[in-house]
Amino acid sequence: MSTRTTPAERRKTSLHFWNTILLLIPLVSIFTIVLGALSLCSNLVDRRGRLAHGCARLWSRLILFVSRTRVNVRGTLPPPGTFVFASNHQSIYDIPILFWSIPRQLRIIAKESLGRIPFMGWHLRLAGHLLVDRDNPGPGIFKRMQRLVADDASLIVFPEGTRSRDGAVARFKGGVFLLAIEHQLPIVPVSVEGSRHIMLKDYVTVCPGRVTVTIHPPVSTAGLTRADARDLAARVKAIVEGSAG
Repeated sequence: MSTRTTPAERRKTSLHFWNTILLLIPLVSIFTIVLGALSLCSNLVDRRGRLAHGCARLWSRLILFVSRTRVNVRGTLPPPGTFVFASNHQSIYDIPILFWSIPRQLRIIAKESLGRIPFMGWHLRLAGHLLVDRDNPGPGIFKRMQRLVADDASLIVFPEGTRSRDGAVARFKGGVFLLAIEHQLPIVPVSVEGSRHIMLKDYVTVCPGRVTVTIHPPVSTAGLTRADARDLAARVKAIVEGSAG
């Protein structure tokens, strides 16, 4: 079977590429600067990061709108409280997709280096996101988790550690599940399907498309110990994998 693209497909790909370069990237830059500045200002009156996350959700909605990404959400959100939402990772678009799809106070675990990026990094620091040196996480992450629980916020994590090229769900690493067990936080498996077609890994081009987000029932960590982290990771992966693609 031939893998050659037709002239019509090449023209369509070229159109999406130039639309990304000339329209989407400038617009997303403007959204990031304006809403990043508003997020920083909000910290003057809200130290818990709730208003800042509101800016992040609006930023997400605008990105999805201008890129013509339609999101269908299935399942039911858990009751109020602090949870660890564990999702598969297909695209750089997963963050705006999940921030908009899950109307909760969400925080992410991100590389420490991201905190040095103007506006975005400043927002991450002040809004209470967990910026971690992956080579030496140290005890600081446990203190930040305690703040997360105190602020009644939830954590969104991508346990694979990297984006999938083909939609297959890779092994879930045990670190975040160890954190959940240490703090006795329930885990909510989340499956994202279709986001890799919006923006493929290592490509700049953004293509319009549909994404399905499935929110599964929470998995309890009550009674589990550190020794159970890997088994818990495998259990959650199996749930996520059942609806991802």
